[in-house]
Amino acid sequence: MGTKVCIIGAGSAIFSINLIKDLCINEYFKDDSTVVLVDIDEDRLNAIYGLCERYIKELNSNIKVYKTKDRREAMKDADFVLNVALDGGHNRFKQGIEVAYKNGYRFGGSLHVLHDEAFFINFHQLRLMEDILKDMLEICPDAYYILVANPVQAGVTYLKRKYKNAKIVGMCHGYYGVYQLAKALGMDKDDIGFEICGVNHFIWLTSFRYKGQNGYDILNKWLEEHDGYLLRGDALSDFGLAADEISKKAVEQYKKFGLFPIGDTPSSGGGAWGWEYHTDDEIEERHQCTPYKWYQNYFNECERNIAKLKNIVEDKSIKVSDIYSTQASPEPMIPLMEGLAFDTDTKVVVNILNDGGYMKGLPTDYEVEITARVDKNGIHPIHNNGLPKPIMAHLLRDRIAPVEVELAAFENHSLELLTDLVMMDPWTHSRKQAEKLISDIFSLPCNADMKEYYK
Repeated sequence: MGTKVCIIGAGSAIFSINLIKDLCINEYFKDDSTVVLVDIDEDRLNAIYGLCERYIKELNSNIKVYKTKDRREAMKDADFVLNVALDGGHNRFKQGIEVAYKNGYRFGGSLHVLHDEAFFINFHQLRLMEDILKDMLEICPDAYYILVANPVQAGVTYLKRKYKNAKIVGMCHGYYGVYQLAKALGMDKDDIGFEICGVNHFIWLTSFRYKGQNGYDILNKWLEEHDGYLLRGDALSDFGLAADEISKKAVEQYKKFGLFPIGDTPSSGGGAWGWEYHTDDEIEERHQCTPYKWYQNYFNECERNIAKLKNIVEDKSIKVSDIYSTQASPEPMIPLMEGLAFDTDTKVVVNILNDGGYMKGLPTDYEVEITARVDKNGIHPIHNNGLPKPIMAHLLRDRIAPVEVELAAFENHSLELLTDLVMMDPWTHSRKQAEKLISDIFSLPCNADMKEYYK
């Protein structure tokens, strides 16, 4: 029997078609694999299923694809369960952003009031993540649970502490910021070597090599010759904004700390760390990192993708492979599954519990994002020496401390601890402000169950 992959939240306008595409062109998966698409939104599920079916036929692939709204049915005999679901979709997030801004909050610096790991997003996500895992432990206990949807950091930490024997790994493509940096420097991605470490949405480039040379030496020379600039006028992100993984802000952080912040660490779509770069619009524009604008464009892009998907589904004359290409996406899930299922001894960047002391200086019961070797015997993390103390201090304060308070609030149904979490946000100036924000978030109909939970 071939490999079976279950994708929960398959109605996503991006992830599912990318995963199917990558499986179809992968030499190991393309001939004898089964993919089951799961979503509670029947219209979105039918659309993505129809799209995937057509793509498979166009490529003459032997992958079998099925659809269902019943995730328990989909899990039977699964080897991998991928969770890409966002409970409630983007509407909860959009409403939360509006409430937060009215209460004096801004993007930048904190993950827990704004950004897609806000406390009102994480509450629903953590419950969904755990419900899925409980089903897995009953139906397919030997399957790998791959967390793709946020919060990867809190999710891996919470679930692995509670379910020690479950096979849980988080995946994030934020580390591809290394390749964005290499591209800016004129390097071919196949000629670079690197090491990164940290926690999800807070990772740093600890080693950088290019054709046997020290990549940091090349970076320093470039910055000297280009007045500290990495970005050119044509170096734009997917949404037409500056590619802020290599923005002036990122360069300034590199000069300050001696290591380059990677991907989601400084970027608008990640945590937009640190808060001092986001005190007003002018400062954000000057440092090429504008989270509010980024998210508005992101939401608009998602709507355009959904409209495009519907158009392709309705117009059978369109070749799906012409629209979505036949090139592998940068998503890291396929290399992970390939290594585990086919013993390819692959190197991947994973999010796992630090229970082997893989990253120095961090708790052993906390998530880390590091490089690992993957083969049929499992995931083998590669030990590293951690980060310089100044960066580690920020990591502990700005990333780990809030997650620990959030998880304590979640596990104890504690409104007081939830308020303490909001008090840790750099834009909170009083407990009254924090309490007002939480009250307004609870008042949203989409958060009625959260209000009851913390009652």
